Amino acid sequence: MTVTAGPEGPPTPTTARTLTGVESRSVPAAGRDRFLDVLRLLVMGLVVAQHWWLPVLAQNQGMLDAGSVLSTEGGFALTWVSQVMPLIFFVGGAANLISWRAASGRGVTAATWYAKRLRRLAWPVVPLAALWIVASHVLVLGGAPAQPVLVGAGAAGMVLWFLATYVLVVVCTPLLARAQERFGAWAAAGLLAGAVAVDLVRFAGGVEWAGYLNVAFVWLGVHQLGFLYVSGRIRRLHAGLLAGAGALTALTLVAFGPYSVNMTGVFAAETSNVAPPTLVLAGLGVAQIGLALLAREAIGAWADKPGPARLLDRICPQLMTVYLWHMLPISVVAGVVVFGLGIDTPEPMTGLWIVWGVLGLVVLVPLILPLAHWAVRFENPPKVLSGSPGLVQVLAAAALIGGGLLTLTVTGLGLGLGPLLGLLMVLGGVVLTRSPEGRRP
Repeated sequence: MTVTAGPEGPPTPTTARTLTGVESRSVPAAGRDRFLDVLRLLVMGLVVAQHWWLPVLAQNQGMLDAGSVLSTEGGFALTWVSQVMPLIFFVGGAANLISWRAASGRGVTAATWYAKRLRRLAWPVVPLAALWIVASHVLVLGGAPAQPVLVGAGAAGMVLWFLATYVLVVVCTPLLARAQERFGAWAAAGLLAGAVAVDLVRFAGGVEWAGYLNVAFVWLGVHQLGFLYVSGRIRRLHAGLLAGAGALTALTLVAFGPYSVNMTGVFAAETSNVAPPTLVLAGLGVAQIGLALLAREAIGAWADKPGPARLLDRICPQLMTVYLWHMLPISVVAGVVVFGLGIDTPEPMTGLWIVWGVLGLVVLVPLILPLAHWAVRFENPPKVLSGSPGLVQVLAAAALIGGGLLTLTVTGLGLGLGPLLGLLMVLGGVVLTRSPEGRRP
């Protein structure tokens, strides 16, 4: 589900499949808010680009040395542009609030809403993980060196961190929707204040593990700004304040605080602001959202033109699939180039490195789009996975799915018991979302 909105008023729902795993039809409704579609497409384009461009790969006696552009001088600056995941949590906030309001307005229970949401979120991971795990074993048994296979499988699992976090977001949506109705902007402010408290405990108090509490506070904080957008609470003045305050916070903390200058960690070369999230990342996300909202009318006017509209209508329904599957062609192309042709990644931040990146994307896009067009069939769960389970059962399913996705993120989609355990946890969680009695909502 996506949203439509007037220049200042709250959005209204239409239907489309999105990167955030919400229910959809492939044909968009008229008058839909294409501003959000542009944000989705921007995020996906930058995700694919950085996953090809930022790793530094070299063959070394049958092994694959995998470094990062982030370890080179000045490489950190790229991450201030490429780290745009806060925008997709903002878009997800808009989608989740509208979906929950529409469902609860029809008398749908939270358990039923959770079940449908979780199925659509987790089921597409099952065929993806199964293919990677089987292919990794076949390659190694066929004589391929295990280490390069594991590097590719690890990178494929890396992207699942977003879905693991999004399970938490989905579970919290009804509660945070109630907080939005009661407290308005103070709900978002409270979550971001929680991020401040966590960083104080982590850095001033030396309690390093406490930083992982910001997985909730930072991502739910920017997600809550999507609620404000849906409610029509963010005017142009507010957007300017968000952009200025967010940028000032991020830059000041990096300049004078104990924070890394890196905003992402593709083949992470050092500590970043992502794992765990920090107040710097929250500030960057708030700034991005403010800037995007300042440009909303211009973006929407361009996106509503016939050409861009057709492009968005064709590509946006497949963005979730692109996100899940894009590491497959990236790994294949990297393997052919580095191992087959003996060409290592050029020296980062040079002209030849820029050519490497551009040519790589020229090759990858014609591979990724047909793959997504084929794999989009896995977006819809089988009909047997339906029904309305009880709240306890569906929350257990959420815990199992989230744990499985986190396991796959950490272990990758390659060899060993870890990937298999993660896959079984996700599959078991999805099965738990159905009702044994086959009750329908």
